Amino acid sequence: MNYRHAFHAGNHADVLKHIVLTRLIALMSRKEQPFAYIDTHAGLGLYDLQGDQATRTGEYLEGVARLWGRDDLPAMATDYLRIIKRLNADGQLRYYPGSPELARRLMRQQDRALLNEKHPEDGPLLKENMKKDPRVVVHLGEGWHVPRALLPVQEKRAIMLIDPPFEQADELKRCTTAMKEAIGRMRQTVAAIWYPIKDQRSLTRFYQDLTSTGAPKLLRVELYVHHQDSPQGLNGSGLAIANPPWGLEQELSELLPWLAKELAQTAGSWRMDWLIAE
Repeated sequence: MNYRHAFHAGNHADVLKHIVLTRLIALMSRKEQPFAYIDTHAGLGLYDLQGDQATRTGEYLEGVARLWGRDDLPAMATDYLRIIKRLNADGQLRYYPGSPELARRLMRQQDRALLNEKHPEDGPLLKENMKKDPRVVVHLGEGWHVPRALLPVQEKRAIMLIDPPFEQADELKRCTTAMKEAIGRMRQTVAAIWYPIKDQRSLTRFYQDLTSTGAPKLLRVELYVHHQDSPQGLNGSGLAIANPPWGLEQELSELLPWLAKELAQTAGSWRMDWLIAE
């Protein structure tokens, strides 16, 4: 339980993950029918980029800071940047929203957020941050139990983000198990796994496992800021998205080349393909 996302808040991986999340919510909101947003490893919800942890790594400087203050962003990034600007009304980039805060601010009145955070410090802070919104319920249990505990939901539609800290060697396997459980309990769930790209060899089995999750369709989206086999560490990140809403693939085909160019550190590139075609 040593992982704290505050060290990494707003980095290039967050930019990818959070812009895609805002688009999932926007596309799901085209229909009036309510949906539930479920976050298995939710974190704090809100981060201070001028705090000790974020300034110690400075990762946000190679992520959201590159987008801040620009007026030439793709339309797909509008919701994402609008929320960040509202959190920083004085024009200085300081506060950064995690996935729970982004979802909360984009949900409609008929939607719900079901958040889970196990960390003994972050969980209570998340609960405190969300206490004024009656649409939000915060759980403090084991994130891997969430698919079994919360699905199916009464709304009949759900977005589930599976975003663990990746401190343990088996977490990629547990991600695919969680997705398989989610699809098994509620087949139409839009389930998204975020994952780091460090060693391509370690991802080979993960990709194979994803194809056996039982998802009706599964889209793989990856953004690289270094060469894929670079020893830099975090070379990029990806999202495996089960049941992506119609329109997302087209949007990302326009967004990803732009992000690869703007967030590149030594070499920017991207990949998008179907691991399970409809």
